[in-house]
Amino acid sequence: MPGLRGAEHIGFTVPDLDEAERFLVDVLGAEKVYSLGPFERDDDWMREHLGVHPRTVMRELRFFRLGHGPNLEVFQYEAADGQNPQPRNSDIGGHHLALYVDDLDAAVAHLRAHGVETMGEPTASRGASEGQRWVYFRAPWGMQFELVSFPGGKAYEETAEVRLWHPAHPAE
Repeated sequence: MPGLRGAEHIGFTVPDLDEAERFLVDVLGAEKVYSLGPFERDDDWMREHLGVHPRTVMRELRFFRLGHGPNLEVFQYEAADGQNPQPRNSDIGGHHLALYVDDLDAAVAHLRAHGVETMGEPTASRGASEGQRWVYFRAPWGMQFELVSFPGGKAYEETAEVRLWHPAHPAE
């Protein structure tokens, strides 16, 4: 891709933007930057440009900055043809958003102090990802997030010609 520099934002849809903002700002520490909307069209623009029912209304979208990674673009829609449930990781389109933290145990304690559901206890990776610990957690609307930390690096890095991008070392 000519001129590619990296991921600028990650977009996702939530059932309640105010609830999502409280979670993103008060729990995860994001900063709200701006909002737009509503968007409602009488033509086929929504289907043509966004792949949704043409009478769907995008109530609002809000942009957030979260640390040193991609921005978050968070939507609330009124889908004219209904909405599907949150996909599981095993479903096509299943996803999660991983957040790098310097101290996994402190971050897990912070989530739990805010009543956030963590999915099990932190796991230590093996193989090429050895040196990494991680745990999934759920946003109030059910979306899966992950905390990940590997302050000493991952095993693959010792022999790799190319390293994965790392928020603590963005120039590498």
